[in-house]
Amino acid sequence: MTASACGPEDDKADEKPAAAPSESKEAKDLKRDLGLPDNLPKDLPTSLDDLDKWRDGQWKNWNRDKWLSEAKEFFNPIIDDLWDPDRMKDADGNDRKVDDSDIDDSQSGGKDGTGEDEGVTDPTPQPVKAAAVPTPYNQDDLPVGKVFMDTPKGSMVCSGTVIKDPNHPGKSNLVATAGHCVHGGAGKGWFRNVIFVPDYNPQGLPNAQLENASKSAVAPDGIWWAKHARTTNHWISTGADRGGKGAQQDFAVMKVQPEDKSSTTSLEEKAGGAVQVAFNTPRVKSLKSLSAVGYPAAPPFDGSKMYRCTDKPGRLTLDPAQPTMYRIGCTMTAGSSGGPWLSASGKRLLSVTSIGPVTADWLAGARLGKEAKGVFDAVSKQG
Repeated sequence: MTASACGPEDDKADEKPAAAPSESKEAKDLKRDLGLPDNLPKDLPTSLDDLDKWRDGQWKNWNRDKWLSEAKEFFNPIIDDLWDPDRMKDADGNDRKVDDSDIDDSQSGGKDGTGEDEGVTDPTPQPVKAAAVPTPYNQDDLPVGKVFMDTPKGSMVCSGTVIKDPNHPGKSNLVATAGHCVHGGAGKGWFRNVIFVPDYNPQGLPNAQLENASKSAVAPDGIWWAKHARTTNHWISTGADRGGKGAQQDFAVMKVQPEDKSSTTSLEEKAGGAVQVAFNTPRVKSLKSLSAVGYPAAPPFDGSKMYRCTDKPGRLTLDPAQPTMYRIGCTMTAGSSGGPWLSASGKRLLSVTSIGPVTADWLAGARLGKEAKGVFDAVSKQG
């Protein structure tokens, strides 16, 4: 999370296959130009002509009903200038809504009165009004940005954050986001043309001005294409567009590369920092606060600005067989999915936004345990 729909527990997932002996130098050069791994998915375009057609727009003509089901493995060639400021502006929020019927409140208040987190749903938190993050974003300690992707429903947007990579200290190219921002869930597959834009629109320009804004104004730190992506087996096997299925392990990691092929600077260096992911699932009572950060895009927001909510977390259970989620009061809407949940110090990432209700008064995110760590480790090892 070459990245495939196999989960982090797959012992062969991280092996790097050798290029086919018969592959021409021209084909190798094109794959390098498109930022592709050496080994391409068997059920997706592999010939030189197919890759040229893909870059020239054939990806738009895939049968929408089959698009996801045919995408067995992550395939994300770089298409120069595909994501211009106007196209970014028009992307819709990739949201996941839940309602009261999705929530298991049979154990509200604590299991056996012990205060243990698992299987517990606390009372619904009071709404916390999302506060605008001060501009310019590229001069703060929040290495947050927007994740854009093409889906069968059209162009969509999530949020994400730069995270530290132990295999490349100080030079990470890793981004944390939600599983549903890269993969469609049960019976589906990987999304197309997935990019990350750190510190998107750092001056907070109004949406009306973004249509004609320069790329340097909207994406001064560059556009970064996902070369590898991975999410949890649980999201792949159970995730759904609506409701809470898969939410309790709705986490993904991408390894990105710059659209500007002449750049030798890492994402962490460009964004001015990265946050440490915490996989130790701290108990709710030990947390004084969590801050969710993102770019909400559904009304009353329009996706142009970064917001945050800070609240003491509670617990939310959707599936008692899966780890209980963190929940905070927050009025952010669709588009904030995948954005980081940061510790009180702002230095550790403990979750990412997964779901919220139609009333947009709270958000919930998965606790990052061994499954999330497996996703992270698999992507970190990728070249």
